[in-house]
Amino acid sequence: MKICRFDDNRIGLVKAGAIYDASAVLEQLPDFRWPLPLGDALIARLPELAPQLEAAARDASPIPLAAVQLLSPVANPSKIIAAPVNYAKHMQEIASDASLHQGVEVKPIQSLGLFLKAVSSLVGAGEGVKLRFAERVTDHEVELAVVVGRRAARVPRARALDYVAGYAVGLDMTLRGSELRSLRKSLDSYTVLGPWLTTADEIADPGKLGLRLRVNGEPRQESSTRNLVFDVPRLIELASSFYTLLPGDVIMTGTPEGVAPVAHGDRIEAEIDEIGTMTVGVGTA
Repeated sequence: MKICRFDDNRIGLVKAGAIYDASAVLEQLPDFRWPLPLGDALIARLPELAPQLEAAARDASPIPLAAVQLLSPVANPSKIIAAPVNYAKHMQEIASDASLHQGVEVKPIQSLGLFLKAVSSLVGAGEGVKLRFAERVTDHEVELAVVVGRRAARVPRARALDYVAGYAVGLDMTLRGSELRSLRKSLDSYTVLGPWLTTADEIADPGKLGLRLRVNGEPRQESSTRNLVFDVPRLIELASSFYTLLPGDVIMTGTPEGVAPVAHGDRIEAEIDEIGTMTVGVGTA
């Protein structure tokens, strides 16, 4: 199942290049009063609502994908967790390019661990990236994004995938500079998730997915999740040893080599096998 959020927070299923509106199912989500609970209510109830989403979509008319604005398929993550230098060739790339490491010692993920991005940085493919500091370099980074499906704490590697709701294409946009990663990667619109959520049952092995990125049609990044240093189960094990993961939390798994700058007016195409392709415009804030 491929679930998208679009336009005015509507929900649809994506089939054969079209969207089938299933927003009526959202009426079954509870109305919350302050203080609001953490986590994403739709992702938390996805197992029980999935058949109803399918039923609602069967009764809907197709909407062309080009006719809607795609939002992030996850509306309310409590955390966006990211994995630094999680491809060996990307670590080599950073170490050999002063514009990437900015004079800071390059350490492997085994030493760095994970870091957090602001949830306010999250947007969908249709919203685009907005460059806040146009005079500074912002690089693209395509990544497999993992969406947590249920509460998880101290999850062993062997059971880690049981806690996954689904996967999406992720862009971890990066402002280059000497500041901490969590600051430079948390600007508004610097986490792009889309084009939809592909549920975990459709991905046989998240460790065997090709991923690629093009800018204005020019190939920039191409690799496979086979090359992850810490694979998806290990990332979930590590993250859940430090934090309690909640439904809708997003784990960005890291980017391969080939990162490069983008500029106002660019069009980014980010693609992951079995999930889909999202096209993201670049503007200025």
